[in-house]
Amino acid sequence: MLQIFNSLSKKKEAFLPIEPMKVRLYVCGMTVYDYCHLGHARVLVAFDVVVRYLRASGYQVTYVRNITDIDDKIIQRAAENGESVGELTQRFIDAMHEDSNALHVLAPDVEPKATDSVDLMLKMIQQLEAKGYAYAAGNGDVYYEVSRFSDYGKLSGKKLDELQAGARVEVELAKRSPLDFVLWKAAKPGEPAWDSPWGKGRPGWHIECSAMSTQYLGNHFDIHGGGMDLQFPHHENEIAQSEGATGCKFANYWMHNGFVRVNEEKMSKSLGNFFSIREILEKFRAEEVRYFIVNSQYRSELNYSLEHLESARAALTRLYTGLRDVVLDDGASVVSNEFTEKFNAAMDDDFNTAGALSVLHEIAHEMNRAKNQDQLRFHALGSQLKSLASILGLLQQDPNAYLQGAQKEAQADGLCVAEIEAAIEQRAQAKKAKDFAAADAIRKELADAGILLEDSLKGTSWRRGE
Repeated sequence: MLQIFNSLSKKKEAFLPIEPMKVRLYVCGMTVYDYCHLGHARVLVAFDVVVRYLRASGYQVTYVRNITDIDDKIIQRAAENGESVGELTQRFIDAMHEDSNALHVLAPDVEPKATDSVDLMLKMIQQLEAKGYAYAAGNGDVYYEVSRFSDYGKLSGKKLDELQAGARVEVELAKRSPLDFVLWKAAKPGEPAWDSPWGKGRPGWHIECSAMSTQYLGNHFDIHGGGMDLQFPHHENEIAQSEGATGCKFANYWMHNGFVRVNEEKMSKSLGNFFSIREILEKFRAEEVRYFIVNSQYRSELNYSLEHLESARAALTRLYTGLRDVVLDDGASVVSNEFTEKFNAAMDDDFNTAGALSVLHEIAHEMNRAKNQDQLRFHALGSQLKSLASILGLLQQDPNAYLQGAQKEAQADGLCVAEIEAAIEQRAQAKKAKDFAAADAIRKELADAGILLEDSLKGTSWRRGE
């Protein structure tokens, strides 16, 4: 049975959906004022794998991932650029989709934008005000009164009295407590604004996820996910808002992916080690980046380094090399279920993708043993390898397309396919004429250009080296 580490209980729990074989999942998406970075890539890939595995296990999944397209950073960036908020956010929504598609991330079933959901937020704020959880301040803002929600802190483990003791003195006197957070912000000159019962303004950040998740998944749903950095205060505030407004438990399981570090240091613009997905894809192929991400269990810290990306490239090369001569079929009947069971056991252990990857390499090793002894088993194992890898979003290219694809850093001056194949044919003719010195010289010339030849009974194949 699938076990999920629940951030709410701080332990692994058996996964029991609210409705049999149906899963409702919400993940906090991107705030679209810049290009997506490596931390975003981890969120995208981690929960894409969760969805893929749940569906492969027979669950009907409804996956909602929102887009934050209005907040202080967006307004500030648009003003700096001299463009409208809509122009800025649409440009970066398009870029996010390009990055997501490159990483082979499946689109969510619903991808609501905050600006399209303001009416839902207004409705929830009014519910909170009617139930005594929210109050309108003299400055036109509306705040959530944290002290009214007795369970505040149950996700993060923070105690209300400790938060109050450590709270800084607020300059804003409209709040009843420094811990209270904004639900609705009064309009400022030149900012986007919507009509509301409290005057023109715009929603706070926390309320959008409460409103959109409950709109599409119901007041009580199965899984809420996001980055570890969102656990407090964002997710804590979501619980307070949602449960205060609906009177229902919000989400049964909370999943948080770990932080990203760069060469063992925290990723930060101030440290100069901040990388966008696009910058990384200039040096490495998207599948290599995806492999690197799933090679760590989603809750662990992910340490970015060139060495780790190069290791991912080498591992994919080994797996694609194993698949090169496979004729895909449905021959699973001649393959032991041992590998599938081991793969599922790893994934059932809180989506342990690192353990699942090790099973893929076991299959490739077994394929190498079977290749010259049992062709039926070899092809069946290859089909099984490709099928299981699809759950991780890997190994879905044609093997030759991957192996013969130019590495990013070598594309400018690398040999083209026609030149490589012409050299291989010249080498074949030299061998046929027993001019082995010439054949060896051609092999060396290709190797010096980063082209590795592999001879077999079926002929000569090639791939680009690392």
